[in-house]
Amino acid sequence: MLGAITAAFLSYQRVTDLRGIARLCAQVKVFASAGSCAFGTDLLHSSGRTNLQIRRTDNLPIYQAIVLAIVQGLGEFIPISSSGHLIIVRRLLGWNELSPAHELSFDVALHFGTLLSVLFYFRRTWIQIVRAALGGKVVRFSEAGSAEVNLSPDEQKKERMLLWFLVIATIPGAIAGKLLEHSAEDYFREHIFLIAGALIVVALLMWLGEKVGSRQKPLTGISFVDSLIIGIAQAFALIPGVSRSGSTITAGLFCNLTREAAVRFSFLLSTPLIAGAALLKAHELHKEGLPHDMQMPVLVGIIVSALVGYAAIAWLLRYLQSNSLMIFIVYRILAGLAVIGLAFALHLQ
Repeated sequence: MLGAITAAFLSYQRVTDLRGIARLCAQVKVFASAGSCAFGTDLLHSSGRTNLQIRRTDNLPIYQAIVLAIVQGLGEFIPISSSGHLIIVRRLLGWNELSPAHELSFDVALHFGTLLSVLFYFRRTWIQIVRAALGGKVVRFSEAGSAEVNLSPDEQKKERMLLWFLVIATIPGAIAGKLLEHSAEDYFREHIFLIAGALIVVALLMWLGEKVGSRQKPLTGISFVDSLIIGIAQAFALIPGVSRSGSTITAGLFCNLTREAAVRFSFLLSTPLIAGAALLKAHELHKEGLPHDMQMPVLVGIIVSALVGYAAIAWLLRYLQSNSLMIFIVYRILAGLAVIGLAFALHLQ
C-alpha cells in the first residue's frame, strides 16, 4: 500500500513539474515576443519610418561629447553637413537625444567652438576688411597680414565693398534661421531619408557647379547679385544634410568664383551667422541656466570643436588650391546611399 501511494505521488509530482515548465515556457515566449517587438520598434524608429517620440536623456557622456564636437568641427566647414551628420551619428549609434535644457547647453558649446576657430583663423582678414570698409588703409586681403598697398583705385573700391557684400549675404540666412531653425531640424530629425536625400542632391549640384562655373572671379570680384545668391543658398542650410559650407561654396561656383574665393567667402560669411546663432542660444541659456552636469561636456565641446574646426579650415583651403570638390561629391553620394540602405535594412528587421 505504501509503495502504491509513493508511486502515485511521484507520478503527480512529475505531471505538476511538466505543467510548471510548460507555463514557464509560455511566459518566456511572451516576454521574448514582447522584447523582440520593442527591439523592432527601436530599429524602425531609428530608420525614421515611424512617428514615435525620440528618447531623451539628461546625461551626455564625455566620449559622446568628444565625438559630436569632432563631427561639428569637421562638418561646419568641410561641405558634408554638420547638422545632418550629428543626427545620423546619434541615430545609427543608438545615442539618446538630450533633454531640451541639455541640448541647448551643448548647442551653445558647439557654436562657440566653431566661432572661435573661424574668428582666430581669419582674424587678420577681418581686421583688414573692416578697416577698408570704414575708410582706412586698404591692403590685399590675406591671412599673412600683407602690407601691400599698391592697388589701383578700382581694386581699392572692390576691397572696401567686401564687408557690405558679406552683410547682404548674411540677411537671407539670418531671416530663415530666426523663422525656421527649430521646426526644420525637428522635422528632418524624424525623417532620416530626407537627410540622405539632401546629401545626394547637394552633391549633384556641387558637381554641376564644378562643370559649368568658369572659376574666374577672385574674392574681390564678388558683386551684389553674387552675394545675394550665395546668401539665399546659405538659407537652405537649415535643412540637415544640405551643409552651410556646401551650399555657399556651390553657389559661389555657379557665380563663377574660383574655388579658393568661394571657400573664403563661405568661411567669412559663416562668421556673423555662427556668432548670431551662438549669441541667441547663449541668451536662452542665460535665462534657463547651465545644468550642473553639463559643465564638463560644454567645456569639452568648445575646446574640441574649436581645434577641429581650425584644422578643417586650414586643410580645406590648402586642399582646394590644387584639387576639385570631387572627393566631397563622392563622399556625400556614398554617405547618402549608405544611410538609405541602413535605414531600409533596419526597417526590414
